[in-house]
Amino acid sequence: MKAVMVVVGTRPETIKMAPVIRALQKSKIPLIFTHCGQHYDYNMSQQFIEELELSPPDYGYKVKAYSQGEQTARIIIHIERLLKKTSPALVLVEGDTNGVLATALAAVKLGIPVGHVEAGLRSFDLRMPEEHNRRLTDHVSTDLFAPTKNAENNLKREGVWGKICITGNTVIDAVIQHLPIAEKKSKILEAVHFENFALATAHRAENVDDLAVLKNFMEAFAEAPIPVVYPMHPRTKKRLRQNRIYAKIKKSKNIQILPPLGYLDFLVLMKKCEMIATDSGGIQEEATAPCIRKPVLVIRLSTERPEAVKAGFAKVVGIEKQKILEAMERTLKQRKELPAKSPYGDGNAAEKIVRTIKKELAF
Repeated sequence: MKAVMVVVGTRPETIKMAPVIRALQKSKIPLIFTHCGQHYDYNMSQQFIEELELSPPDYGYKVKAYSQGEQTARIIIHIERLLKKTSPALVLVEGDTNGVLATALAAVKLGIPVGHVEAGLRSFDLRMPEEHNRRLTDHVSTDLFAPTKNAENNLKREGVWGKICITGNTVIDAVIQHLPIAEKKSKILEAVHFENFALATAHRAENVDDLAVLKNFMEAFAEAPIPVVYPMHPRTKKRLRQNRIYAKIKKSKNIQILPPLGYLDFLVLMKKCEMIATDSGGIQEEATAPCIRKPVLVIRLSTERPEAVKAGFAKVVGIEKQKILEAMERTLKQRKELPAKSPYGDGNAAEKIVRTIKKELAF
């Protein structure tokens, strides 16, 4: 019997595909678990696979590349060879990274169907490499697993060829499944200096590679009306050091810099914090899970998660220092009850995806 190949390449993809992998195993559908190598170091990838209690990938690659084009090309080469060797019935990818686009292209060139989990997201910001990746992947996919009605509408407007199925987002499945484990296992709160704090992340190239924007973020966190706990992405740390800012930020009494965290530690911080300031897409979704329910300040010019904004969980505040500070002040003063339900589903997205696959491929 032919198998379903699940391909991941980054931390968020691993997290969001974990419920799908479990649902495939529960349905006894043969599975080939593959790591395409986009982020392949222990802290950024393998750590998450182990924390989520998943089996190690059946196949894994380490891709060293110095440009996005080279990275995409190298992953295509690796995945094409693997697809020829394994001949899966379907390739499942999630999200909008270079690895997702590369895997989808490699599969399509060999006539292998592609299922895109989290299809239809759009920021309409063409400065973002992810916007190109997600659009192109959607247009070559056979099955488009859209998390929301809004995502479905985006796909219909663009006239995609594949079959669209609204499933909810597997990130909610993941949070519900793993927060109880995180609260038992994580010791991260012992390392945090503050009782009440905001949680911050910033890593996107269009932000941290722009010195003016990077300074805005650091100054806003240093002057924030509440202490900021900041698990720092390696890319951000590198840029701060290159611009001789890191030592100053490290000394700030209002900011506690932490190393990149495992998923379970991060879930506990999300649960404990007062608010979240982030340029991440996935965190905007995770914060809406019924067991988290935290306000999110999106420190970007746009978001591909408008459902979180509409539901009242998230607010796009931009990249200017003063606007970020004002938004933090308002969030603290105007505490409001957030919705009990997530706009991204009820935690059964993975089951819906696997039911569709099982029906279509007659597993």
